[in-house]
Amino acid sequence: MRLLMIFLFAALLGLGGCATMANAGNELDKAQYAWSGAIRWGDFDGAINLIDPKLRGENPPTPVELERYKQVQISAYRDVGASADIKGGTAVRDIEIGVINRHTQAERSVRYREQWRWDPEAKTWWLTTGLPDLWAGQ
Repeated sequence: MRLLMIFLFAALLGLGGCATMANAGNELDKAQYAWSGAIRWGDFDGAINLIDPKLRGENPPTPVELERYKQVQISAYRDVGASADIKGGTAVRDIEIGVINRHTQAERSVRYREQWRWDPEAKTWWLTTGLPDLWAGQ
């Protein structure tokens, strides 16, 4: 009987871990959806709230950088590859962003890699790579 109780207790602990990991997976989907929506609709001020607070504190975007984002319109935001280690608390997603210069109406594509980390205390995922560099190579 004692062995059976130990087994049941261990099984319950294992199920609790599964629920936590499933929750982390759901939270990743929510965070990535919120991030892609903010970028797609040009809400870069809102997107900043999804960046790791430590990164935001150490390297916040300057007012000039934020004004530069107002000079572009996002025409596409495509996930071209992703991987996640939910148990390890990390995720990566490769993105292709269509960018239109509001002044010249010239469109181009930019590749961007998002890196995410799970914060177990806040029970949320934070982006650790900051805002996408829409002017890479220019």
